[in-house]
Amino acid sequence: MDPVILGQISGLFGVMGWVKVYSYTEPREAILEYRDCLLMRDGEWQPVTFAEGKRHSKTVIVKLKGVDDRDAAAAYIGADIAVPRDKMPDPGEGHYYWSDLEGMSVVHRDGTVLGKVAYLLATGANDVLVVQGEKEVLIPFLPEEVILDVDQVTGVIRVDWDWD
Repeated sequence: MDPVILGQISGLFGVMGWVKVYSYTEPREAILEYRDCLLMRDGEWQPVTFAEGKRHSKTVIVKLKGVDDRDAAAAYIGADIAVPRDKMPDPGEGHYYWSDLEGMSVVHRDGTVLGKVAYLLATGANDVLVVQGEKEVLIPFLPEEVILDVDQVTGVIRVDWDWD
């Protein structure tokens, strides 16, 4: 199974088993479109259903089916929330899920290996690749300007970026 991580359970909300969700989706509440999800617990993906959910201020809150009190909900804090890849829409040509980019090698156009994508940041203007190698390098994800090629088959992103 190759799930796409959409968020993480970040805390408790109230006493009736609701949890706060840190959503990686844009907009935040888009995670609620996936009622049947997977949670990473005890090192494996386990199916779960969102019985209810809504945006609450700057966060998203969810009631997990079968979880009816604060103590039971506490066991889920820190769990990644994902959906099977085949349940996700195709991102389209030239678009990628962040989870697909994480772990890819980043190579400068001159052949210098810069490292691997550790994670991405959303800055508002554009997303940024955080590349860890000999040193950490931040590279704006600007296709055709900075990002020359993303080859998901070989796991390589070619860039034209001066990192010094």
